[in-house]
Amino acid sequence: MQRDIQPALGSDSVSAPPQPPKREKLLAPLWHTILIVVLMLLNSIGTAWVTSHSGAAANQTSETTRIFQYGVTIVLELFLLFLVWIGLRLNRTSMRELIGGRWNTPEDFLLDVAIAVGFWIVALLVLAGLGYLVGLVKPGQVEEAKKLASLLAPRTVGGLLVFVLLSTVAGFVEEIIFRGYLQRQIGALAGNIYVGLIASAIIFGAGHGYEGTRRMFLIGIYGAMFGFLALSRRSLRPGMMAHAWHDSFEGVLLFIVTRKGLTAMH
Repeated sequence: MQRDIQPALGSDSVSAPPQPPKREKLLAPLWHTILIVVLMLLNSIGTAWVTSHSGAAANQTSETTRIFQYGVTIVLELFLLFLVWIGLRLNRTSMRELIGGRWNTPEDFLLDVAIAVGFWIVALLVLAGLGYLVGLVKPGQVEEAKKLASLLAPRTVGGLLVFVLLSTVAGFVEEIIFRGYLQRQIGALAGNIYVGLIASAIIFGAGHGYEGTRRMFLIGIYGAMFGFLALSRRSLRPGMMAHAWHDSFEGVLLFIVTRKGLTAMH
């Protein structure tokens, strides 16, 4: 009587072929990402044009007009956040997943605060050194910085409060858009998260057209530093805090300088 012979399992068995690494899913449709990038670049071109044509009249701009401009920028930031949220919903990605991190205890929160402070100090030192190397201390560049600061600086306590609100919104929204959405989305498209980091940093710098070419370069470097922070922490939370108080600090500094009647510096 013939027996059924079963194949032996063990070292002599044929192993399954190795599976390729799983590709990270897209956070949103490709067309949505293109739309977001195009809108930000168009806004950069528009603000650069407005700044170049209003520099001479900066000192004549009323505080009411400045506050209105801050408000318009807040609305624009929130509109872009809304568009990102729509794209995430289309691919069933949650905003919580995008932000990452979790504060389960007060210590978790304080750790992120400490990391944000340390990151901000290091970033300031790096940007100061790079600013010197690219010539931002030259007289021509200093004059451009004075004009920009005069245009943006709040002159009243009410204006300063709205500026701080704008800075807080920008810190939250821009970290979601650039380090959360674009960095991961482009990284998924390229199959390499560092490509996403570099590309999102370039777009971040290019999105600040009103700052001028050299400062756009520094802002791109700053964006790359935020990108590394987000990757290392797997969270946008420390970057949000550092971003928000960096912009707020600039506003407070400009407010103090202009109130004392000194020459505004960026």
